[in-house]
Amino acid sequence: YLLYYRYVCLSVYIVLSFFTLLDTMSALGDLGWEAYPAEGWEEISVMDERNTPMRSYQVCNVMEANQNNWLRTRHIPRDGAQRVYIEIKFTLRDCNSLPGVPGTCKETFNMYYYESNNPNLWFIKESQYIKIDTIAADESFTQTDVGDRVMKLNTEVRDISNLNKKGFYLAFQDVGACIALVSLRVFYKKCPLAVLNLAQFPDTVTGGDSALVEVRGSCVNDSEEFEAPRMYCSGDGGWLVPIGRCVCKPGFEENKDYCQPCGPGTYKASSMDAYCTKCPPYSFSHQEKASECSCEKGFYRADMDPRSMACTRPPSAAENPISTLNDTSVTLEWSPPRDSGGRGDVTYNVHCRKCASDGKTCSPCSNSVHFVPRQFGLSIPKVLITDLLSNTNYTFSIEAVNGVSDLSPTPKQQVTVNITTSQTVNVILKERKSKDSITLAWQGPDRPNGVIVEYEVIYYEKNQRDQNYTVLKTKAHTMTVEGLKPGTTYVFRVRARTDGGYGNYGGEIELETSHEDMLAIGDPNQSTILAVSVAGGIVLLIFLVACFVVSGRHCGYIKAKQDPDEEKMQFQNGRVKLPGSRTYIHPHTYEDPNQAIRDFAKEIDASTIHIERVIGAGEFGEVCSGRLKLPSKREIYVAIKSLKAGYSEKQRRDFLSEASIMGQFDHPNIIRLEGVVTRCNLSKHTLHCNYVHRDLAARNILVNSNLVCKVSDFGLSRVLEDDPEAAYTTRGGKIPIRWTAPEAIAYRKFTSASDVWSYGIVMWEVISYGERPYWDMSNQDVIKAIDEGYRLPAPMDCPVVLHQLMLDCWEKSRSERPRFGQIVNTLDKLIRNPNSLKELTNSSVWEDPTTPEFNVSTVDEWLDAINMGQYKDNFASAGYVSLDSILYISLCELSKMSVTLVGHQKKIVSAVQSLHAQGTHVQI
Repeated sequence: YLLYYRYVCLSVYIVLSFFTLLDTMSALGDLGWEAYPAEGWEEISVMDERNTPMRSYQVCNVMEANQNNWLRTRHIPRDGAQRVYIEIKFTLRDCNSLPGVPGTCKETFNMYYYESNNPNLWFIKESQYIKIDTIAADESFTQTDVGDRVMKLNTEVRDISNLNKKGFYLAFQDVGACIALVSLRVFYKKCPLAVLNLAQFPDTVTGGDSALVEVRGSCVNDSEEFEAPRMYCSGDGGWLVPIGRCVCKPGFEENKDYCQPCGPGTYKASSMDAYCTKCPPYSFSHQEKASECSCEKGFYRADMDPRSMACTRPPSAAENPISTLNDTSVTLEWSPPRDSGGRGDVTYNVHCRKCASDGKTCSPCSNSVHFVPRQFGLSIPKVLITDLLSNTNYTFSIEAVNGVSDLSPTPKQQVTVNITTSQTVNVILKERKSKDSITLAWQGPDRPNGVIVEYEVIYYEKNQRDQNYTVLKTKAHTMTVEGLKPGTTYVFRVRARTDGGYGNYGGEIELETSHEDMLAIGDPNQSTILAVSVAGGIVLLIFLVACFVVSGRHCGYIKAKQDPDEEKMQFQNGRVKLPGSRTYIHPHTYEDPNQAIRDFAKEIDASTIHIERVIGAGEFGEVCSGRLKLPSKREIYVAIKSLKAGYSEKQRRDFLSEASIMGQFDHPNIIRLEGVVTRCNLSKHTLHCNYVHRDLAARNILVNSNLVCKVSDFGLSRVLEDDPEAAYTTRGGKIPIRWTAPEAIAYRKFTSASDVWSYGIVMWEVISYGERPYWDMSNQDVIKAIDEGYRLPAPMDCPVVLHQLMLDCWEKSRSERPRFGQIVNTLDKLIRNPNSLKELTNSSVWEDPTTPEFNVSTVDEWLDAINMGQYKDNFASAGYVSLDSILYISLCELSKMSVTLVGHQKKIVSAVQSLHAQGTHVQI
């Protein structure tokens, strides 16, 4: 019964994921194992197909009962491994093919091990061994196979765990079989050297009993930790659960598994930035690895400026200064610089100097001079200066600065304004009184601040200044005030106005009208003055009546003129009251702007407004055109002005004040305010509400009994800037991985485009009737699959056009995804054309192309045949080195081997089933 056979050698893969402790096929001489009794196992030498001698053991004592033949290996060092694998290749004779053998013939044998620190044990008791398993043959040979010189080879793999001594012995027990041990290989698995998320993980021996071994990664060159990188080495030699990552240092960007330097002309300022970017305007970088770009000559970057900001320069000088003098106060106004230096932080400083009458000797103003709102750091081009001295020369220098002015060696740009405070008007010299009028005369200041433009006379009934006063203006030195009450005391004050502003009021003069017409003569020519005044009064009365008849019905603001050089206004409690007109009320007199809105503007229901398009932008937000259809009225075209998102309280008050002002106008030449919407937002009609939701998912869509859907759960939403391309960046918190765009996962940067990605997932959830996106894949597997280009397949019976819309939402580049407005238009067209939804994707998620017939002899050839050659290393690392070993591979095992794409898993499993159907035999 000597076994004679021809051995077909199988390929042996040496990969980084396992380390061989023993391989009999590589033995150059006798194996020298212990066999007892001596007539049991026998060491023999055979030739493989390349005529290379190889050593093996056989036993075939089947004619005698009660066989107990032991074969023990030499001491095998475990080399630090806690779990080792034993691969045995053997042939076994079918007992039925042996004529005349007793019924005690066996077709199995047993395998044991014994752990020991002693490498030179010569004897081990049977009771000391620990049984590994009873080994049975899947294929046995018969007498016919012997005649054909072909034997069927069996391969079995077993493992032992939790080893802790220096080494171990293996033993094989034969209890009455005809068997030959062709080869024995003992190895342990390692998780191979890997680089993931810019962190390198070393070769790691797997743990015992399938325990996970936590391994801390080290950042690759030119990178630093963002979060401590860790992974777990599984018992099967695969890396699992990557946590944390490294990021490229400033001046470097990621390129697959390493960091490459930024090229000339580019930079990366922060490790949080993903890629190197082109130098901003007016800056440069001539060398590699630049973390910032240097500014060109004459341009600067402030310490607080982001490195991505263009280099800037100081502003030019302020322009068009205007001074308005009022008593001992002056208001300075000016235009912003024509060139802001490329910055938006221009402010103004005002320097004050008091000069002698010759204008040559000047000194800084004293602390008694006050500036409102302040002297330095003005954000608006206007300042009020009070508590100046009368009849004094002042020079004011207005200095425009920005954030880089102090970095420039050139002097700051200034514009200068010279003023002289005015003296008061002399007291009244002449006066004529009647029962309803008083004629005044006066002299101007001795040294006016420029040419006198006009005089202003203010008067009121004695003790009633706060309730009612009148202002008159004239270019003459005399004035007749008419329409007064007989026998009433009035208080008069006069001041002059020059090009530089108003001077001081003169002292108060009290005059009383008579009870009847009378002439108070203080000059021989006074009668002439009176005659002229009476004639002028008649002309003025005719003029006022004509003005009122012509324009008083429509005009909200009218001026009653006494003669071509006079103006008259009446002030009552902060309101302007003109003869024959209604009262204009300034909104700022209201403490609550909402009350002003209620008084002067009509509230409109938002549902009556239809916004069609944006036509421009105003101070407060967008201006749109649209239509208004009020109940019982015809539809009209209107302009709609909206308050922008993220407004301040001041902007809101100014916005409402504008509406309150417009609501008081009723004139054919002035635009009419139809009403306001303050109780409801127009978000239903607007183009972009400037919010990013960040958690769009089917679970956050509320549906009522009429199938009306509404987006809810704004717990993660954030307001964006006015720029539609704006992004919101977060540094922490949880992210719904399965619904989140890849750039939001990698860099925590959320935009409207990342919401579009989430919307595509919501579409998939709805059409798949609530299926979990990516099924039971782990979050890490989802991230990796998406990065490799995998996208969710079409659900059963999904219209082709809808799945294409999903794929558009899942474009890797966010700029290539559709906007929500385009999605709405697309869905609207599909609804209007139902035939476009008839073409369905009826293929199942798990459906696989036609299964090929295989004519292969190695795992590598088989993987190439099914176009899965990219997983050769994965199979070899996991110990699947023969076709026999893959016949019972499972989805779970594929996941452990980092074959995570669902389509690839199904294709491999289908191909394995095809191998089962064909039958796989290895010739020996």
